[in-house]
Amino acid sequence: MPTAVRIHSPGSLEALRVEDVPAPVAGIGQLLVETAAIGVNFIDVYHRSGRYPLALPATLGVEGAGVVVALGDGVTDLSVGDRVAWPWQFGSYATQVAVDATRAVRVPDAIDLRVAAASAVQGITAHFLSRSIVPLHAGDAVLVHAGAGGVGLLLTQMLSAMDIRVFATVGRPDKAELSRAAGAEDVFGYDDFVAGVRDATGGSGARVVFDGVGASTFDDGLDALAVRGAMVVFGAASGPVPPLDLQVLNTKGSLMLTRPSLAHFIADPAELAWRASEVFTAVADRSLDIRIGAEFPLTEAAEAHRALEGRQTTGKVLLIP
Repeated sequence: MPTAVRIHSPGSLEALRVEDVPAPVAGIGQLLVETAAIGVNFIDVYHRSGRYPLALPATLGVEGAGVVVALGDGVTDLSVGDRVAWPWQFGSYATQVAVDATRAVRVPDAIDLRVAAASAVQGITAHFLSRSIVPLHAGDAVLVHAGAGGVGLLLTQMLSAMDIRVFATVGRPDKAELSRAAGAEDVFGYDDFVAGVRDATGGSGARVVFDGVGASTFDDGLDALAVRGAMVVFGAASGPVPPLDLQVLNTKGSLMLTRPSLAHFIADPAELAWRASEVFTAVADRSLDIRIGAEFPLTEAAEAHRALEGRQTTGKVLLIP
């Protein structure tokens, strides 16, 4: 009988329950996938805690990779036995998952399914942040918060490959070394990054701040921006950003502010295929390094959440069925 990690009410780690569940069925336009690896993301924490409500009871998770074992009616582009990954399918904390075919991408033979699962959400997030939010040019300076995190390491690599000057923030010395190895020109702590970025840019500030941390970094991040710079808030690991008086953006230099979501940059299957293809090509030719920072059995999903929330991890956290 398949196993899934579910919640019956939102809450702390104790809300997570490992349960036997009825075998899912591939509906119209769906694949039934035997999962090989499942990505753990902060959105899973938000769903568990109730910050982003779900219809209950609910199986957590949005990301994974595995092998197709059955096809629903109407699926023509994939076959039983294909290796696939997906970046946005609710209910992925399970040994078997029914995945909408439009949300699945074929995994090249050269890429391990664990690596594919670790690449889907964070790799494609880094792709749309670097390619599709603010036009960037060689020599531009940007700041990436949580530079040793899953998105941070990949975003730093992608931006560096575009000849962008990347500065990063981290919370520990060992994380600083990882960030520099990914291409960060300099790395700062969370208490001194404004001065660090200003000094490194001759006082002008960063063209863009990429902020996946949220509440604890947002206000200072605005002070690190250049005139007409852009604040890109793509996550809230420390909590949501409080309401903002838009006049602040004016007084700090006609700043721009956006809060993008992965779902809106992969809603078109062709766009998802393009982004995934570029990510997987870079992984396969080793120009993009995927760091798997921790793996936990599926049955220990609570420990994976504990590590992620405690900022104990670097790179990607996976659950293995």
